[in-house]
Amino acid sequence: MHPDQFPDPDAAGLEAGLAAAAELLGGRRIAVLTGAGISTDSGIPDYRGPGSTPRRPMTFDEFMGSAANRSHYWARNQYGWRHLARARPNPGHAALARLEEAGSVTGVVTQNIDRLHQAAGSLNVVDLHGRYTQVGCMRCATRIPRAVLSDLFDRLNPGFYDSISSPDDIDFAPDADAVVPRTAGFRVPDCPVCGGVLKPDVVFFGENAPRHRVLRALRMVGAADALLVVGSSLTVNSGRRFVRHAVRTAVPVVIVNHGRTRGDAAARLKVDASATDFLAGLEQRLARPQDGR
Repeated sequence: MHPDQFPDPDAAGLEAGLAAAAELLGGRRIAVLTGAGISTDSGIPDYRGPGSTPRRPMTFDEFMGSAANRSHYWARNQYGWRHLARARPNPGHAALARLEEAGSVTGVVTQNIDRLHQAAGSLNVVDLHGRYTQVGCMRCATRIPRAVLSDLFDRLNPGFYDSISSPDDIDFAPDADAVVPRTAGFRVPDCPVCGGVLKPDVVFFGENAPRHRVLRALRMVGAADALLVVGSSLTVNSGRRFVRHAVRTAVPVVIVNHGRTRGDAAARLKVDASATDFLAGLEQRLARPQDGR
């Protein structure tokens, strides 16, 4: 398949892409899949977009296989989760929430853990990869708010963060990780209920998304008339499977992202654009027929 493409991320390319997207999506029930690119304008860097810093996230096996690895991870996460907590929804998140309220968007499947869709007012959201605000025990499934664990970390590690003078000294990532000067010696508690390993309620690399979330997301895509992918390179299968599902069910796919994605060949339309600019413009265009009624 050769999609209609608007590869020029300038004003003219955006306008042409928006016109084509509005024509294709107008009057359809739209399921939306979002990736890290929708949150960059909220100050959260993405993984693979222009200007992103190459990094190797910790895998599930590494985290579960070593207490030293867990100590290293949690020391970094103690900075990273606070960065996500300070982030606020941008106009792209807000546009999707209003499109849902207007009936154009049926729901959002997000690969992000930042909860910004909910903060913007979106109601039908599948947090495919989990949420940074919760921690779970891998043995007894006890759930603990991340803020509660943060206070415990502070008590167990007094003065540990004194070497950080400013957030500008830290390289943050969208999975609540952060690169900090030192992590050795960071003390990590066990589960207060059973003594098991505590892990963020997020999907690590090498770990599968929970089946119930995947099934809910597949139902959302299957019930829609179109799939709009925003800000995802579709590099990993957890997101790309929804594009394949849409194609199998003859649901047209529109992809909006800076640069190529691994789903481009399956798209009816591909637009190279900022997620914020595209969604704000799409909302305006999809609202026009309603304004004339």
